[in-house]
Amino acid sequence: MAEPLVLKMGGSLFERSEDIIKLLVSEDCRALIIPGGGIFADMARRCRVVSDDSAHWMAILGMEQFGWYLASFDIPTTDTLEVPKRLSILLPYRVLKNEDPLPHSWEVTSDTIAAWVAWKLHLDLVVLKHVDGIHSSGKLLESVDHPIPTDDVDPSFIPYVISKRVKALVVNGTHEERIISAVRRLPVKGTTIGF
Repeated sequence: MAEPLVLKMGGSLFERSEDIIKLLVSEDCRALIIPGGGIFADMARRCRVVSDDSAHWMAILGMEQFGWYLASFDIPTTDTLEVPKRLSILLPYRVLKNEDPLPHSWEVTSDTIAAWVAWKLHLDLVVLKHVDGIHSSGKLLESVDHPIPTDDVDPSFIPYVISKRVKALVVNGTHEERIISAVRRLPVKGTTIGF
């Protein structure tokens, strides 16, 4: 059985969620899933008159909504930070409200929250998104070892991962074989960050 990891499932993969969960179950993956905000956090983005604090907590509650959707595929949830013994989903509101470790800004999204969880638990991070990895100047990068401008992750993610020395990999979650390779720690098309 592979070592445990933190696995961020981007909200852009909402339509593929059930297939991804089935794949992770079939792999007997010991992962703590960090749900993205997706369509749920987008509602907070549309509420332009709310304060940064309100938008931050609304977006985190959006992550919880996606988490409960993922839980509907018979995956247990947790609201505590623990190294996973099996596939489970973090409902992040309580943990983040208690610790409040990150700035309240759209510069920090579920990407950086997942990196913070990986850092707290001393685990590797796999980020599943609807992109092949990190792009810069129109090119897919195999690795990133310093902050660069990109729209593929939130602006705080790469600096945070590098500064905290989190072992992170960004992979396209629409390709089953890439997900399998990533959770098995095999070579895979994507972008490694900071290592």
